[in-house]
Order: sequence, then C-alpha cells, then structure tokens
Amino acid sequence: MNVLFNSERLRQMLGCLYLFSGIHTNIYDKSGRDIRIFGSPSEFCQLMNQIPEGSRRCEHCDAMAVVTCMEKKRFHTYRCHAGLCETILPIFSQGELVAFLAFGQVLDDQPYETQWERTLGSLSWYGGDREPLREAFFHLKRVPPEKQQAYEQILEAVALYISLEGIIMSTELSEQQRLEIYINDHFREKLSLDQIARDLNMGTTKLCALAKKLTGEGSVTKMISARRIAEAKALLANENLSITQIAEQVGFSDYSYFTNVFRKTTSLTPTAYRKSLEQDMTSLDRPLRK
Repeated sequence: MNVLFNSERLRQMLGCLYLFSGIHTNIYDKSGRDIRIFGSPSEFCQLMNQIPEGSRRCEHCDAMAVVTCMEKKRFHTYRCHAGLCETILPIFSQGELVAFLAFGQVLDDQPYETQWERTLGSLSWYGGDREPLREAFFHLKRVPPEKQQAYEQILEAVALYISLEGIIMSTELSEQQRLEIYINDHFREKLSLDQIARDLNMGTTKLCALAKKLTGEGSVTKMISARRIAEAKALLANENLSITQIAEQVGFSDYSYFTNVFRKTTSLTPTAYRKSLEQDMTSLDRPLRK
C-alpha cells in the first residue's frame, strides 16, 4: 500500500491548531516516524535527542505508543520516558491505517517541581548538563487533564476530516503514477525535493530515479518545470492575463526566471508565444481567396 500526504494542507491545519491551542501537534507515518510537517520539537526534547541514548529512548517510546494505538484503534494517551504527556491518534484511509496524529510535549497541571522530580528520577542515563534541561523543562506548557481530554476529542474529529478529505490517503497506484499525479496536483506550489519525498513517503534517491525513468535524462525539477510551462502555454492561449500573473499562477515567483525557462522550453518568450498564437488566429479568420 502506498500513502500520499498533502503536506501543504496538513501544514495549514497544524498551524491553525497550534495558534489556537499552543500545543505541539504533528503527523507520524505508519511506522511511527515524525515526518516533520510542522514546527520543531520543544527545546527540552531537542536537548534529550542530542544524546544518542536519549534519541533511542524517544524512538522506542514512540514505537510502543504506535503499537498500543494500533491495538486500540483510537487515541492513546501516555507519559513518555521523560515524563511528558503525549497522545497519539490513528488516521485511516479506506479502512486502512495510513498515519498518526500526535500531540504532546506538555505537562499536566501539577507543580513544575513535582513533575521535574519525577522526570529526574528517570534520567540516570543522562550524561549531559542537567541545568539547561531543567530550564527547558520549566518552559514546557502545562495543560490540565480536562483540557487534554477536550483536545483529544477535537483531534479525533480532525483525524476523521483528514481521512474524508483525502489529505492523507492510501493508493494502489504505481510509484511513477503517484509522482506524476503529485506534480500535476501541486506544481503551482513552492516545491522541494525533500517535501515531495516526504509527501510520497519515499527517499530522495528513489524519487530521483523515478523521475529519470519517466523522463530519460530529466529530473524532478525538470518534470515540475515542464508541467508549469504546459499550464502557462494554456493560459497564454486562453486567458487575458499579464505575463506576470501567469508566471505566479503556474508557480514561478520570479518573472525573469519564468521567461528564461519558457524560452528554453519553447524557443520563444511568453510574449512572443502569445503573439504567434494571435497571428495564427488572425490568419484563420481571413476569408479564403476565390
């Protein structure tokens, strides 16, 4: 089963959730890996992950949470290995588990000192300076249990919306078809190789190999440019828009760069291409000589 992620829609949704709640929320793939759609981990979690043992413990904790969530088939709330409150929810597509919605890196409403003492008792392995870790811990957001439970209910509805809208979806398409469809759906956006790889749930090396297979000596960048130029040609032929407007609509933020790419592809500038179309139409409108 292949999984498609619409990272732009997800980023917008997670941004709104964070603005509303101040709680770190993100997307995990089916294996439980945070795919870094929005934001960065808290300073406390970053310090923990700087040490290999801390990173290993975090990954193991996430993996165990994923297993429990899969068994329950609904949200699972727990304290991580460092004592932070975490919740993970499953996202389904056509009845198949495709990803997880996770939120946390928060504390409950007990005093900071009480919760820090509990965390400190589990950090015998931590060899770094504990003072910066303590300071970062005391900057974590405290959320009363009833608010955490309310947020769980909200995110269950969000997970259902993601599924119904196909924002994350399973597909049986070939990898080549998935890449072509993705570019066709997203060419107007500002794209990067890393983002496309995340959305298609594959490595960048594999992604480049697919592009080469589809276009001969081409690349992902050339595939995107070709789709943008094809759309620009259609707009030049059928819409009364300025060249700048057309460039923006097809995903080029720089007018000069758009003109250069268009000329390399068609041997004409956008303006010359539009004039050639107008001349062709004029010749067709002329009456035939008897």
